[in-house]
Amino acid sequence: MNGDLLQALHQVFLDPTVWIIVVCSACYGVFLGAMPGLTATMGVALFVPMTYWLEPVPALAAIVTMVACAIFAGDIPTTLVRIPGTPASAAYADDAYALAQRGQAELALGTSLWFSVSGGLLGAGVLMLLGHQLAKMAAWFSVTEYFWLYLMGLSCAVVVARSGIARSLTGLAIGLLLSTVGLSAVHGQARFTFGHPELFQGINFIPAMIGLFGLSEVLRNVSNLDAVPTPAATHLGRGILAPALRLFRSRPWAWLRSSAIGSIIGILPGAGADMAAWVCVAVSKKFSKQPSEYGQGSIHCIADATAGNSSSLAGAWIPALVFGIPGDSVTAMVIGVLYMKNLKPGPEIFEQQGALVYSIYLIFILANLVLLPVAWCAIKASRQVMRIPRRVLLPVILLFCIVGAFAVNGSTFDVTLMLAFGLVGVVCERWSISIGALVLGLILGGPLEERFVQTLAGGRGDLTAFIDRPLAAVLAVACLVLWAGVALNAYRRFSRD
Repeated sequence: MNGDLLQALHQVFLDPTVWIIVVCSACYGVFLGAMPGLTATMGVALFVPMTYWLEPVPALAAIVTMVACAIFAGDIPTTLVRIPGTPASAAYADDAYALAQRGQAELALGTSLWFSVSGGLLGAGVLMLLGHQLAKMAAWFSVTEYFWLYLMGLSCAVVVARSGIARSLTGLAIGLLLSTVGLSAVHGQARFTFGHPELFQGINFIPAMIGLFGLSEVLRNVSNLDAVPTPAATHLGRGILAPALRLFRSRPWAWLRSSAIGSIIGILPGAGADMAAWVCVAVSKKFSKQPSEYGQGSIHCIADATAGNSSSLAGAWIPALVFGIPGDSVTAMVIGVLYMKNLKPGPEIFEQQGALVYSIYLIFILANLVLLPVAWCAIKASRQVMRIPRRVLLPVILLFCIVGAFAVNGSTFDVTLMLAFGLVGVVCERWSISIGALVLGLILGGPLEERFVQTLAGGRGDLTAFIDRPLAAVLAVACLVLWAGVALNAYRRFSRD
């Protein structure tokens, strides 16, 4: 057996520290997802400072587990009170809540749990199959190919965003503008720092994301502090999985289709689990024999969407590990953790840190298996948890936001930055501007600019340098086709109107 695989098996399954961290992270992730206003992204951002004191494998195990559990747990408030616990849950909120109103909350939550676990396991399989293969192809990439890859990732984030092309482009433009703050990697000049030395290294994206995803939720909900959720179902926790298993056996190809779609969407930088859920719902409705039931309590909708959003989680790690390009905001922070541990993501990590890569594969399997018992207990306890009034919950969230932003660098400036981005998040939500595109622009803007200037310098200012290599030309054509498709669809909509 492969020596790296043996070492990974020992690191993951025989290390009691990993097991303790996985179980604790599963409970933390379930709490994050079950509480409206707390998201998986925010939870990871708050956890990142703690990774300073952890070895790489336990640190990554904690992140993988808490995200996988939070994505499922978001379905608990979605089903009981029609408040999506995570953005991914919004795609099927109407169906889950409709089932709960009919006294079928067990069916909805059991289906969500089983299809989340099975979809997550398939996504882990896709990561295992494609990770090493794509790492071999990455050796063909120069700065030019990386430029087109970054550009394609940004383009895909705009294309798949559900807020519309114009609003997604607006979010992306804001993110790209913010990415120019600080010392330029290619010019060595300070830009838009306004005399603040804390901005010389650019905008720290962790306080920014805490503000965008966490504080903005507090600000949006502060006007309704007296709202106390009232669960719509009783006796949760009995016979949860049996109906889901019967549904799984009756629709294996639909599960496989949704899981595959989720894995593919996860690979696209900037798409994420929420987009995977929306796409899977659309595809499921297209092939359904009862499309009129969607939005009215369709169990097929919930099954396909949860399989897709969970399978996308592992897919998002493929561009992060192979190319160093974050597949979503969580893997963006994972890349930061890897650099913190002196581990550079890219094709070389598969050769130099093979045991770590195999450990990540095994962690995804372990996280999804641990989700089953933890989520079952969470479903039973959900009635009590959901009774926490907002006037108690929101101050706790605010405290987490402040502590998380301060802990990154021990700087009050980061707290101020977090507060500013909280206001930006509220404005973006008010005008339906894509926050996901904004975050991706903030993260990829710097590398994109750097690759652009490097390519120009290598070609001595000749624009043909961007297409003088076969792979670069292929990626350029792919980008053009993508943009042409967007333009054509926009023209068709304009013509119909």
